[in-house]
Amino acid sequence: MSTQAIIAIGVFLITYAFIVTEKIHRTIIAMAGGIMMVLLGIVNQEKALHHIDFNTLGLLTGMMIIVAITSETGLFNYIAIFAAKKVKGDPIKLLVALGIITALGSAFLDNVTTVLLMVPVTFSITRQLKVNPIPYLITEIIASNVGGTSTLIGDPPNIMIGSAVKELTFMEFIYNLTAISFFILIVNVVILAFIYRKQLKTTPELKANLMDLDEKQEITDKKLLVKSLIALAFTILGFFLHQLFHLESASVALAGAFLLLLLTGERHLEKAFFKVEWLTIFFFIGLFVLVSGLIETGVISLLADYSVHLTGGNVASSSILILWVSAIASAFIDNIPFVATMIPMIKDMGSLGIDNLEPLWWSLSLGACLGGNGTLIGASANVIVAGLAAKEGHHISFGKFLLIAFPLMILSIIICTVYIYLRYLV
Repeated sequence: MSTQAIIAIGVFLITYAFIVTEKIHRTIIAMAGGIMMVLLGIVNQEKALHHIDFNTLGLLTGMMIIVAITSETGLFNYIAIFAAKKVKGDPIKLLVALGIITALGSAFLDNVTTVLLMVPVTFSITRQLKVNPIPYLITEIIASNVGGTSTLIGDPPNIMIGSAVKELTFMEFIYNLTAISFFILIVNVVILAFIYRKQLKTTPELKANLMDLDEKQEITDKKLLVKSLIALAFTILGFFLHQLFHLESASVALAGAFLLLLLTGERHLEKAFFKVEWLTIFFFIGLFVLVSGLIETGVISLLADYSVHLTGGNVASSSILILWVSAIASAFIDNIPFVATMIPMIKDMGSLGIDNLEPLWWSLSLGACLGGNGTLIGASANVIVAGLAAKEGHHISFGKFLLIAFPLMILSIIICTVYIYLRYLV
């Protein structure tokens, strides 16, 4: 191993350690790590820019703009209150309903945005019913990560995988991941409803008060809602058809975003760009440059070679290994840098003799996305929900979340193991 490779590994591990400890903001650390790769001569600026995946960045930015404008209409509040009235204020049925809404939202928006929209509404409804909001919040955390697994645009790991492997289109993600994700969602929500059934009780009077709410009043701007739904429909249709027109997913998302900006005018322009999560965008940029150092020095190739040697080049063994390693790792560390490291490794495994990489990609997606449910720090949505709960005086402890969520995550990965084996490896 060359001196440059050793330096690259050192920079990567130090950066990763700071990201995990969260002592300094992860965007600052990722960018600092990426810049160190350039300053130390591991990669030059031109190669560093070449390794930045602008398709991932464009897709994220486009969807963030669409969501930023749509969120101003009150659509999510309307949906949540509408669902609560449909289940007649029954606390257990409400838990199921909010879980499903969160999962559906996370499938087509990003997880963080979905929980930011859902959590305030959840507090409002649970206050009406005078029930403990914690079971609902834990259900929404788990549902957001499971729902995000089901589509190309639902979770950053999927966006990264779809961008790196052009054959894995929006429709391929739907075809391969949506059914299993929603099966896992149903299993998780049913178990959570059973676990919390004794805590979720209210009075007929409080149910009646909830039924008196008018969800239509939540829609604050009907014209903006119509425009947002048109742009969103155009964008989702574009995702279904993008391969047919030889378009990248980022082109579709950005086209939808700027169509919406064209329809809504300048008054939404600055606000929409202000709400784009630029910290996340630059976090990705730093990570791509950081990982480029491992790629250019051959470290990733060595890891791939070791993995192929460990599994004997067997597709089944490699798939199951990637699924479980991804899940356990993603429960304790951020799944985004983990996936950024795994993508080039799996590509190298293909050049080392594993012919069929498809099961490996789906294993990485399922493991990384669902593994985020294992602990309170496993995914960004988890941390954000815990922070919002703390502001409202409801503490979600790491230990209590672990006791509920980690066994559910392990069960989810067992289901995925059976699914991967029966669908791709038999």
